[in-house]
Amino acid sequence: MDRDWCDAIQHGDIKRLRERLASGADINAQDPHGQTGLMIAASHGQVDVVRLLIERGALLDHTAKYGLSAIMLAVVNGHVEIVRMLAQAGADLALRGSGAPGFYDKTALHLAEARGDRAMVEVLHSRASS
Repeated sequence: MDRDWCDAIQHGDIKRLRERLASGADINAQDPHGQTGLMIAASHGQVDVVRLLIERGALLDHTAKYGLSAIMLAVVNGHVEIVRMLAQAGADLALRGSGAPGFYDKTALHLAEARGDRAMVEVLHSRASS
């Protein structure tokens, strides 16, 4: 992942992202930590970027450091709308974190429950039961 792509994701620059995608940018390129653009957007709360990347077919379930996926990063960072979008798009809710004590063997739902975030818990419960 090059710096321009990462910068556009972190700052929510949809125009630049569309231009980069149109010119062949790898939607699933990874940063030095193994995170994709979707993961970075999810952790930074970039709703419009997440929407664009989902629409364009970004991998929903890629994991990186500590075994966290985009939906897990959205939970950890308190971005309920992104959690909703990823859940509706079909993100794997059975994935479990690894490595760090706070994430080890925990799903997105476990992480939401640990945060005490009832809205996220409801979103994840409703997706898991459907």
